[in-house]
Amino acid sequence: MSTRLDALKQLSLVVADTGDLTAIRRYQPQDATTNPSLILKAFELPDYQPLIDEELAAIQAEGGDRQAQSEQAVDRLAVAMGSEIAQVVPGRVSTEVAARLSFDTQASIRKAHELVELYERRGVSRERVLIKLASTWEGIRAAEVLEKEGINCNLTLLFSEAQAQACFDAGVFLVSPFVGRVTDWYTQATGQDFTPETDPGVQFVRSVCQRVSQGGFNTVVMGASFRNTGQVLALAGCPRLTISPALLEELAANEGEVARGVEIQDGRAQRPAPLGEPAFRWGHNQDAMANDKLAEGIRRFAEDQAHLERLIAERLAAH
Repeated sequence: MSTRLDALKQLSLVVADTGDLTAIRRYQPQDATTNPSLILKAFELPDYQPLIDEELAAIQAEGGDRQAQSEQAVDRLAVAMGSEIAQVVPGRVSTEVAARLSFDTQASIRKAHELVELYERRGVSRERVLIKLASTWEGIRAAEVLEKEGINCNLTLLFSEAQAQACFDAGVFLVSPFVGRVTDWYTQATGQDFTPETDPGVQFVRSVCQRVSQGGFNTVVMGASFRNTGQVLALAGCPRLTISPALLEELAANEGEVARGVEIQDGRAQRPAPLGEPAFRWGHNQDAMANDKLAEGIRRFAEDQAHLERLIAERLAAH
């Protein structure tokens, strides 16, 4: 009998939610995703130390303001790590635009161009990169421009139906609706314990999948932010699932069949009218959970990026 991970791969494309090369090699996912929190963890991994030293030495040789060097180093390290990951996975690597740009469309577009150029300098074509942007109105507008330029995007920190619909309207390549953070909010708000079938995060991702298939949109849905394997298995059949090494390990260690939890329909219902900015903001504002978790997610990623910049500054000062 196959492992549950192997069985899951028959129903969903599995993506590694990590920058750890050892874990990626072990579980052989199709794609890999990174974010400031994962890059921060990867910064301490032995596999990356020669690469980090090389990049920091090059930045230091170029001179300039120490703060500017630290900010630049985050992007260059993210791309350097992403390029290493691209040698291991057959598919795509997601790399995030700095969270502090989440409400600036033009700055997000410029940063995306910079990241793609850095990848191309390393021999990784834009077809193998997904630019991650927060699912703010401004981030979605940036993605709309980038998609038309042939730069595919992964819209993350997605918690509301309004965010999902705006992403579909914009022709975004991929969205990452969060599971665990949705459930965390409802658990704290209600004091309830949820089964996989009653789990609010699972139900949210299923609703996003249903909206995509019924509207005939081309956007790929990738469930993200899992707390346990029960949530993962309940979403078997979702086009993509990005899963942490700990949960990949658990799935690989257990044998058993995996039942489809998400049905993707081929039929197309009439598409809803595209959301304008007022309707988007009103719809998102009506969802207290989505408001809280989007703001919290942006703050957390910004804090992790700032922490990483401080660690880089210290390392540059030590040389």
